[in-house]
Amino acid sequence: MTASRKTKSVNTRSGAARMPAKVALPQANREMIAHSLSVGMCRALKVRLTRLARKGVDAEMTVNDDHINRTGRVNGGVLMAFADVIGAIGTVANLPEGYRTTTLESKTNFFAAGAGPRRRASSVPLHIGRTTMVWQTTISNLDGTRVAIVTQTQIVIPAAGSRPDKAPAAGRAARSRGG
Repeated sequence: MTASRKTKSVNTRSGAARMPAKVALPQANREMIAHSLSVGMCRALKVRLTRLARKGVDAEMTVNDDHINRTGRVNGGVLMAFADVIGAIGTVANLPEGYRTTTLESKTNFFAAGAGPRRRASSVPLHIGRTTMVWQTTISNLDGTRVAIVTQTQIVIPAAGSRPDKAPAAGRAARSRGG
């Protein structure tokens, strides 16, 4: 990693502390991402973001005994979950105010065993649309060996309690046409 790509990060359990120190996102999006990092799967996988931008997310995951399969390698489901949360975080970074996301579909190709103490993931958007976003996440071992590529589709939906008339202009136009 070059010096220009290094990001200061604090090592604590809070989600905000596992995000890069400077991220140019709306505060509501930052708060959703910080919350996601502090609960559930992100917390269980010990996900730490190393880069967060609207056009990509990089992260690391620390492997522990709960992640290992019978052959001593990282379980494929753990790798899929790691990719899923990283792609979802990329989507949250791009959400309009008053919207949320969930995964619609996910496709994984495995190339090599997940070995060693950590995994790296790099996720890039293939499509950022009004109602869906598609992200491709490449997971690697520390030596750079590509372990898996996951492509996932995220749906963009109004958050509970938000008003549909607050939708982005393109969304209001499509609904008025019945689309």
